[in-house]
Amino acid sequence: MYDLTGFQRDLLYVIGGLDDPHGLALKAELEGYYDTEIHHGRLYPNLDTLVDKGLVEKLQMDRRTNLYKLTARGQREIDARREWEQQYLRDTLSAA
Repeated sequence: MYDLTGFQRDLLYVIGGLDDPHGLALKAELEGYYDTEIHHGRLYPNLDTLVDKGLVEKLQMDRRTNLYKLTARGQREIDARREWEQQYLRDTLSAA
């Protein structure tokens, strides 16, 4: 996950947290978090990158809508990242 942008990492987390992770749902979630409009030209190329890296699977829901699901590798990457983050959060909390 070290080679992902922050936006791509955020996409992974949102995909993993939604029941129906299609493009517009992902866009809405990220717009709420970033408090700004997420353009299609930013969203979909980043989703394609995650697919190309084997972290996300792109499935067809209907003729116009794709679903995005974490692959097993994508889930492992999130789990490893959270473990890494917790190590530093614990150190910060115990120093306070």
